[in-house]
Amino acid sequence: MRSGNLLDHLPVAAPDERLETLLARGDVRIERIVSTGQASPPGFWYDQAEHEFVVLLAGAATLRFEADDRALALTPGSFVEIPAHCRHRVEATQGDPPTVWLAVFCP
Repeated sequence: MRSGNLLDHLPVAAPDERLETLLARGDVRIERIVSTGQASPPGFWYDQAEHEFVVLLAGAATLRFEADDRALALTPGSFVEIPAHCRHRVEATQGDPPTVWLAVFCP
């Protein structure tokens, strides 16, 4: 059995996001992602083969979806289901305190 606190051991002003796989079983993966002000590079869009369900646990972030050019502001407790191949990008993340995401990926 593994346990912990998703808000412990957060990096401060890290140059890159920190990804930690918490659980991987078959086709399902759960990750903790910690952002400290990162955003997607200009012109970059995620286009994932998996569905993603993400919950923002701390901080703040803005996602943008290519299909309708919609921006979605996330605050603690916000969640979004992103279907496979729904092109999206991270417009901004709060750096201090860090932004903490819980992401579930599945087919």
